Amino acid sequence: MELEFHRLDLRYESLRKRSRRAERQLLISLAEVGQQLPVVVVAGGDAGFVLIDGYKRVRALRRLAHDQVRATVWEVEEAEALVLERLMRAGGEDALSQGWLLVTLHERFALSPEELARRFDKSKSWVSRRLALVQELPEGVQAQVRSGDLSAYAAMKYLVPLARANAVVAAQFAAAVVPLKLTTRQVGLLYQGWQSGTEKTRELILTTPVVYLRAQEDASPKEKTATQLLVDDLGALSGICRRARRRLEQGLMQRLLPGEPEEVGQRVSEARAAAASLFSRFEQEASHAQ
Repeated sequence: MELEFHRLDLRYESLRKRSRRAERQLLISLAEVGQQLPVVVVAGGDAGFVLIDGYKRVRALRRLAHDQVRATVWEVEEAEALVLERLMRAGGEDALSQGWLLVTLHERFALSPEELARRFDKSKSWVSRRLALVQELPEGVQAQVRSGDLSAYAAMKYLVPLARANAVVAAQFAAAVVPLKLTTRQVGLLYQGWQSGTEKTRELILTTPVVYLRAQEDASPKEKTATQLLVDDLGALSGICRRARRRLEQGLMQRLLPGEPEEVGQRVSEARAAAASLFSRFEQEASHAQ
């Protein structure tokens, strides 16, 4: 069936994260080939329909100046539709998105943690952890995750622990990093700096995080080139040879126990063969270097 947009209730839009890249790709696809999959709705009040799945499609169609969307109606209760839709795409969601849905089902439909665990075929602790995740993370940070400005992984790994200790600091931390479009690794560096830093370091992270990251990158060892690694290997080989020669010069061979001379002789033969192979290969490569 075709539904005009004004008949759609978008009450669950806040349960979905946004990705600019995904929405841009969908916009291009809809412009080129049109809507291929219907959105999912359930009957609502006043002859309207509650949108269960298809929020990105609705936003994209609106941007393309459409005034209606192709939809399929599920003949189930609203809560059941939310659970069913989420189960159908299980495995592709993070714990924070799951937590948003669980909180909605818990608060809007008065479903207990035990009932939620039964419906999702999960343990009660699975439900409790996700409910706590949403309750601990400041709403402003959750909004940044929904908008796609902050990755859910970074929020769960770094912002949640901060929020447990101090929700205000977590919000300030997010406000400092979000405009910079940092990678999760960079957010992790800032979090580690906050955890181990002094008050001055923490102030620097909140006010000018780029300065802190630049200092960390300058201080971290640079990855060595293949040439540098080869030079290091040859230097180590020279050092080992000099150390072994000194042991021999100190009369070690005269102090060996029965059976040890044979073992040392075997190792010398192996070392001589390995060294000969190395020098032969070097001469071969050096002659063709140009």
